[in-house]
Amino acid sequence: MQVFHGSYTEIESVDLNKCQSNKDFGRGFYVTKFKKQAEEWAEIIGKVNKTVGVVTEFTFYERAFTEESLKTLRFCEYNDEWFDFIILNRNLETTEQKHDYDIIEGPVADDKVQRRINRYLEGEISREEFFEQLTKYPEPSHQICFCTVNSLRMLKKTNYKSIIKIEDISELIVEKLVTNFDFDEQTATEKFFASSTFSKLSDTATKFYEKDWTEIYKILLNELKPQK
Repeated sequence: MQVFHGSYTEIESVDLNKCQSNKDFGRGFYVTKFKKQAEEWAEIIGKVNKTVGVVTEFTFYERAFTEESLKTLRFCEYNDEWFDFIILNRNLETTEQKHDYDIIEGPVADDKVQRRINRYLEGEISREEFFEQLTKYPEPSHQICFCTVNSLRMLKKTNYKSIIKIEDISELIVEKLVTNFDFDEQTATEKFFASSTFSKLSDTATKFYEKDWTEIYKILLNELKPQK
């Protein structure tokens, strides 16, 4: 999935230590599948920093949601669980992270939504009235938050040619693991994504993707051999 991050500068590498706390899904690096949403945010934060906003594009490996080494949470819509989670994370009494998830996906609590959350917290409206008012603003929103260093390996800055080739190579290698070792697809995917071979492949700076996929597969097999 192609995703976007709006900021006042291009993102070369993600530093979670620079991310703010008490956001919708806590401290983390946020992206969206909606480019327009990222462009609007880039314009806003660009003006704050007296510069032209920049949208940086990434590729998100959606297999992250099935990988056992990652703890993920997904909200498909505005609902009670999403609402409670937003309130939990936006509690300003402490800046500490309120959860232990690696990756979280769901709708955005933008300014309009946040104003209504504040009204709910101040007792001006009920939970039912909050959701009733929310339906008056049907424009879709979306965000994915990467909360841990471990999660960031599923997010790569886009280099179109290399990303396409990396995905093609990955599919071939996973298929080969399934065939040769009688793994199911999920097991094969998890083993490959957890390998240092995949880390090298997904880092476009190494240009590992320029190797023939069969050579990369041999390197992976050597890595997966039991250590004596």
